Amino acid sequence: MSKTLLLGTLLFLTGQTLVWFQTNSQLVWDWWKDKPFMAAIVFSLPIALAFWYGTKHIYEATGELWTARYVAFGISYITFPFLTQYFLGESMFTAKTLVCTGLAIIIVCIQFFWK
Repeated sequence: MSKTLLLGTLLFLTGQTLVWFQTNSQLVWDWWKDKPFMAAIVFSLPIALAFWYGTKHIYEATGELWTARYVAFGISYITFPFLTQYFLGESMFTAKTLVCTGLAIIIVCIQFFWK
């Protein structure tokens, strides 16, 4: 895997993690309740930059925008279950969630390794 592809993936991981906190901090910490504008102000710029540069690097590494799209999707479904279980205690160990997480991992692997 090239450094450019890895960097793009890490940027998507960062962006997806920040999106999780932007939308779900209200459920984790009382301080964030009823502060949607604050969440938008604090998180939007870093999220936008992470996705912009993530797309740039993955497209540069593969020459395909579809790869960037599917990697972003796959990373979102990989980060969401872990963060949701850790912060909200919702188990990711249900058949439905495990199958969907496995499919997301397969999608990312197809994009990385299928030439």
